[in-house]
Amino acid sequence: MHTMGKFFLVFLCLTIASYGLSGSVYASNHNILPFTVATNSDSYSAGDTILIFGTIRDYDGKYPNVTIQIFGPLGGMKVIDQLTAQSDGTFSVTMKAQGTINLTGEYIVKAMWNKQPAETIFEFVSGAVPEPIDTTAAEKAAAQAAAEKAAAQAAAAQAAAAQAAAEKAAATVEEEPEIEPEPVMVSQPDEEKKKGGGCLIATAAFGSEMAPQVQFLREIRDNKVLQTESGSAFMTGFNQFYYSFSPAVADYERENPAFKETVKLALTPMLTSLAVLNYVDIDSEAEMLGYGIGIILLNIGMYFVAPAIIIIKIKNRN
Repeated sequence: MHTMGKFFLVFLCLTIASYGLSGSVYASNHNILPFTVATNSDSYSAGDTILIFGTIRDYDGKYPNVTIQIFGPLGGMKVIDQLTAQSDGTFSVTMKAQGTINLTGEYIVKAMWNKQPAETIFEFVSGAVPEPIDTTAAEKAAAQAAAEKAAAQAAAAQAAAAQAAAEKAAATVEEEPEIEPEPVMVSQPDEEKKKGGGCLIATAAFGSEMAPQVQFLREIRDNKVLQTESGSAFMTGFNQFYYSFSPAVADYERENPAFKETVKLALTPMLTSLAVLNYVDIDSEAEMLGYGIGIILLNIGMYFVAPAIIIIKIKNRN
């Protein structure tokens, strides 16, 4: 009897130890999110290099594209780029704290991979301070909205109570417990990736961010357009329009080689017209506006006016 008691005590100790071990293994395997993004610093000054990096857990190469968006202190989108993950699931991009990143405050970095979101924040500490906004009208509207929301909630609560009383007699459905958000764990990338050009359509058409055509567009943007206030303002508005459709067009280029070659041919006249900026010195806002408007009108003529004239002449001959 004494021997049986010792055996039972040893068995109980082994059971408790194995339970604790399995719990620790479970915790260690569930503390890593499937998709993460981070920056190499919490704050930046003008001219600093911003490194954005992240990792994709259990990456199999099926969905390689990662979209990065940066939103400014006032809510507008300042930067967007599309990256390709490395074979080990890591991705990274670097950019300068300048150009559209010019207001002091907090910036939100939002990443998207295979419909899974991730985000982080950083602070820009040496830009222009945003002008104060008169919040009086907004506060009144918020107070009125809060009152209306409270009334709606009270009505909804009454309706919910009535519905709960009616459903009490029905079968009770056991709800599954909510899964608590898992803490973010990130890993440093093996190597830094050079700054992306941001032109998704051209990158997909020419096959690489390092293609001469893509580097040319990037240099025109950084060294010419973004060096003036009017150019920066133009890029802010242009980004809102261009990046509303360019990710879908870039994906279709990768799936359809014929469409990719067509886009490549269509981009050639525009690249030729932009080459004019390499032979002029832009030292003022007036010169930037003059050359910018001229190039825009030239491209409108090449892509719309000239084809329209040709089509009209062909129809008149028939």
